[in-house]
Amino acid sequence: MGLTTGEAPSHPAKRNLFRPALALCALLLLCLGCAACAEDEPTRRVDLSKRQETVLPTPEAGITYAYLPQYSHTTSYKRHHLLVEYLRQATGLPIRQVFPNTFDEHMKMVAQGDIDISFSNPFAYIKLSTGGARCFARSLEATGRPEFRGQIICRSDNRAIKTLADCRGKRWIAVDPHSAGGFLFALGHFYDQGLKRRDFAEIAFAPGPGGKQENVVLAVLAGKYDFGSIREGTLDVLKGRIDPDQIRILARTEAYPGWLFAARKGLDEHVVAKVAQAMFALNPDTPEHAAILEAAGLKRIIPARDQDFDPVRELVRKLELD
Repeated sequence: MGLTTGEAPSHPAKRNLFRPALALCALLLLCLGCAACAEDEPTRRVDLSKRQETVLPTPEAGITYAYLPQYSHTTSYKRHHLLVEYLRQATGLPIRQVFPNTFDEHMKMVAQGDIDISFSNPFAYIKLSTGGARCFARSLEATGRPEFRGQIICRSDNRAIKTLADCRGKRWIAVDPHSAGGFLFALGHFYDQGLKRRDFAEIAFAPGPGGKQENVVLAVLAGKYDFGSIREGTLDVLKGRIDPDQIRILARTEAYPGWLFAARKGLDEHVVAKVAQAMFALNPDTPEHAAILEAAGLKRIIPARDQDFDPVRELVRKLELD
């Protein structure tokens, strides 16, 4: 007779043979039970019918600060991390720097409330102001002026371009459609010289996340485009990376109001006031403050009003960009 699962043998001799096997199995089960209870761990009954959802920790709330990405993220961090750290200490607010990849992304993040304090050019600000963002401070450039210019550049050995008029029919690379010094100011300068957008063979914009000012210079040096437009100060940022003698500045644009600090719509006025007060307290005659301002490429931070940027609004209207 065969055995089925759970069935004991009926023959006496077979029972005698089967009992040692049962004893051995019991001993093995006892050993396994002892091993499982090693280190005197108490046994616990687990009720699998009861479940608890695991909630992942959310990032610490804070005030977000962003630099419009005209340069690479590395350069943006190097230029402004001292300022952000100073603001944290001076205001007691949890301020942290965030890094949007493009001009357009920066502006969308401000509109959506993901960027609380924006440091941007005046052209980007005009767009932001239509969504409720408001400036509260502006920068004095390293030159000591509250305004800045754009520059139109080409390779020094480019024999086809000797004057601004020679740019007609050529390929132009600019920083970004929302760049002030890297596009808008240059477009206005060409406009005053009788050159319209249709007069160029191509107008391209620098690729990639951040680093757009540098990319314009590098594209012109590589011969990919005939000329480019950048904001003044960019060639200084690239010192040590390029041979400045290989670049020729064809023209400098008219000066327009400089970069500014704006608060997104709905940001607590007490927060804005604290940040503004700390910014205005930065004194270039104090060595610690001078290091913060120098790293950011600023001479000082002064109060700003929305109407300070009306000259840029007038330029936008003239160029029919609004």
